[in-house]
Amino acid sequence: QVQLVESGGGLVQAGGSLRLSCAASGRTFSSYAMGWFRQAPGKEREFVAAISWSGDYKYYADSVKGRFTISRDNAKNTAYLQMNSLASKDTAVYYCGAKRAYSGTTYYVSGNLYDYWGQGTQVTVSS
Repeated sequence: QVQLVESGGGLVQAGGSLRLSCAASGRTFSSYAMGWFRQAPGKEREFVAAISWSGDYKYYADSVKGRFTISRDNAKNTAYLQMNSLASKDTAVYYCGAKRAYSGTTYYVSGNLYDYWGQGTQVTVSS
């Protein structure tokens, strides 16, 4: 069992930055690939970024590529999403997910594959 708790959301002006954190419980965090997803009001959840358990392999949605950076610190059982150059289109509830992985090269784009989810953190970008 893995419990995930997101933090770091808030209100920011367009062009600003935020760093989201996803703290995981348990001692097997390093065996899980992690992902960030978001859901805006009236829209479906969408993929944002994913990272392998090794941290060496990452993948981004085109909409955030070059602006967002996913990372992890296995010693701290925490995954991060650094968000720069925020725009109003980034306003959403952001969720982190964990997926048990058996290879350090694997990441997951489909939310349906994830085993655990956090409760979400609101990010609001004012224009």
